[in-house]
Amino acid sequence: MTLSTATNPSPDGVQPAPAASYYERHIFFCLNQRGKGEACCADQGAEQAFDRCKKLVKAAGLSGPGQVRVNKAGCLDRCAGGPVAVVYPEAVWYSYVDASDIDEIVESHLKNGQVVERLLTPPGLGR
Repeated sequence: MTLSTATNPSPDGVQPAPAASYYERHIFFCLNQRGKGEACCADQGAEQAFDRCKKLVKAAGLSGPGQVRVNKAGCLDRCAGGPVAVVYPEAVWYSYVDASDIDEIVESHLKNGQVVERLLTPPGLGR
């Protein structure tokens, strides 16, 4: 498959505007389950947070093409900050604790485009 012309300059050297994204925002929830007692998002309510987010996004009429997509993900390798979710295209990482945190992410970021500063995962925090 070839790349679209949106990534290739025209013969006159002018770069066309990039194609619009299928979704305005995409949020991924780490649902990884580790064994042997290792810390993981799955043991910290990640599945319930994912379900809540998906339900809230749908109820708010934010789901679908041109809007928001809520997805499950495997390990996002930020276990020390878990449970975590990341919103693209902004690449904003969140560490959340409870349902009210998910409510705030949906209302503030996914609906209104405002980052929830208090829930940001510390930048250098990895596994």
